[in-house]
Amino acid sequence: MIKYVNGIEVTLTDAEITEINSTYTAEYSYNFNMQIFRAKRNALLSKTDWTANSDLTMSSAMTTYRQALRDAPTGLDTVEKVEAYEFPEEVTSWVISVEI
Repeated sequence: MIKYVNGIEVTLTDAEITEINSTYTAEYSYNFNMQIFRAKRNALLSKTDWTANSDLTMSSAMTTYRQALRDAPTGLDTVEKVEAYEFPEEVTSWVISVEI
């Protein structure tokens, strides 16, 4: 395999090629897992979006749950952390009052 460094053609060793391939695979795997993670997180948030309507008073449990979902990606910097993450339990006490 050949790469270019400052316009100069350089032939890579087998070890360098292996390192590049493993780095690419790790980055791809992380990005793929984060896409799946965010899709699930976004779906959970979407299920509760209606509780944020201006004519409703959201329960504190729901406020905490939604904030935990928004904060979920924080610190997930490896595939292992993404795969090990457990989403918070869904809230059943959604609204404490409705304005009419």
